[in-house]
Amino acid sequence: MHLSPDEIIFWQYGFIKLNATIVVTWGLMLVLAFGSTLITRNLSTGLKRSRWQNFLEIVVTAIQKQIEEVGLRHPHKYLSFLGTIFLFVAVASLCTIIPGYEPPTGSLSTTVALALCVFVAVPLFGIEEQGVGGYLKSYLKPTVIMLPFNIISEFSRTLALAVRLFGNMMSGAMIVGILLTITPFIFPILMSLLGLLTGMVQAYIFSILATVYIAAATRTRQLEPEPDSGTPQ
Repeated sequence: MHLSPDEIIFWQYGFIKLNATIVVTWGLMLVLAFGSTLITRNLSTGLKRSRWQNFLEIVVTAIQKQIEEVGLRHPHKYLSFLGTIFLFVAVASLCTIIPGYEPPTGSLSTTVALALCVFVAVPLFGIEEQGVGGYLKSYLKPTVIMLPFNIISEFSRTLALAVRLFGNMMSGAMIVGILLTITPFIFPILMSLLGLLTGMVQAYIFSILATVYIAAATRTRQLEPEPDSGTPQ
């Protein structure tokens, strides 16, 4: 049993290592890219659609609806980023049913990379909505005294994102591994099913927290009423 896929090394030259985390991460990215290309190559706008297109539309609609419910009025702007994060973490968790598979989210390096993506995306979306000055002013709210605390919170929540996902995924894999050693029959299967559910919940939590952070960074423009296009008679 391995505590992390980083421990599984396929090739090494000096300090350069090719471990299971890198291999599985790139494998998942290729599967997602190839799968989305395969599903979207023959999209139909009519009533006759493939099952895969129907499934994809359900997933996309659900993600857009969730983004909108958090407070972002234009979910299509954030769909590609937030949807990709959710799908990657979800697929990484679902693949745990494959024998010998080690989820890359069980490695702290992967969860830190995902959290850093959110760390970079939040100010980018915030600056896009509020401008550089408007976004930087948000660090001075409600008073100037809060500036250092707001800066610290940016780093602490990034660390929390990484550690939360890593801890839950690693602990789940460890529990299943221990049960497979002690009682290698029915009970581990039930725990594996519970692990799938836990993985999906973690994918949802990670993506929804990223959405909340982006909504907070763009809240000034999001809360402004849209101008009335009509003219008084």
